Amino acid sequence: MKKKIKLGLPKGSLQESTLRMLKKAGFSVAVSSRSYFPSIDDPQIETVLLRAQELPRYVENGVLDCGITGADWVLENNAKIDLVTDLLYAKQGMNPVRWVLAVPCGSKIKSVKNLKGKRIATELVNVTRKYLKRNKVKADVEFSWGATEAKVPQLVDAIVELTETGSSLRAHNLEIIDTICYSTTQLIANKRSRRDRWKKEKMDNVAMLLKGAIQAEDKVGLKLNAQAKNIKKILSILPAMKNPTVSNLSRKGWYAMEIVTDEKAVRELIQKLKKAGAVSIIEYNLTKVIP
Repeated sequence: MKKKIKLGLPKGSLQESTLRMLKKAGFSVAVSSRSYFPSIDDPQIETVLLRAQELPRYVENGVLDCGITGADWVLENNAKIDLVTDLLYAKQGMNPVRWVLAVPCGSKIKSVKNLKGKRIATELVNVTRKYLKRNKVKADVEFSWGATEAKVPQLVDAIVELTETGSSLRAHNLEIIDTICYSTTQLIANKRSRRDRWKKEKMDNVAMLLKGAIQAEDKVGLKLNAQAKNIKKILSILPAMKNPTVSNLSRKGWYAMEIVTDEKAVRELIQKLKKAGAVSIIEYNLTKVIP
């Protein structure tokens, strides 16, 4: 029997970005609308789609060896797991997300202290209750099955909701009065599975490739040629670059250079390189950057 790890993938808001990162990492995952068991082109991995909210519990119980979920749901489930690595991507971007306490704009509720005896709706019930306890506030926290922003002020006084940019809250005329917690995507593992040498190595390899794919986001590679007399000048405009690759060309007195830079900076950088004497400049996309 071939050795395998059982990997849980998040169904829902994180699904699309997770599958994209796995693709960049070198894993092709095919998801069928009628199946919760996607196929993956790695015979040593078995995948299952589950809600991110449930994944920590199944990893803790050993039903799954590992899974990709949010740190928020690990906290919510109080799951006893091993953290393999943080994966800094979310539904829309590459930054941590946050759970915030929000109320209608113009509300008399200005801080958590004003929530005494009030009603709060959220998916993150346990974390919210702990937050209130830390602040010595007694309030009614109810589980929200969705459309949480629409429940204030008619049904509840405040909500605790996940946000990346705050745009959805603003669209519902809500304002943030506090941050409950921050969350990142994480690769987590069952403690017993993590003690298995083969499974640990497999998980670590998956983590390395995923982190390499994330590291390559918003970065590009540049190749260029330059005469020896221009090398120093070209290097002087690359202060943020660490040890660019420089190699001899067959043509005497000419060199090839290769660097990695932020995509947002490359437009102006190419102009500067050209003025400094660089020629045959080639920009290319990156799929992984492994330190």
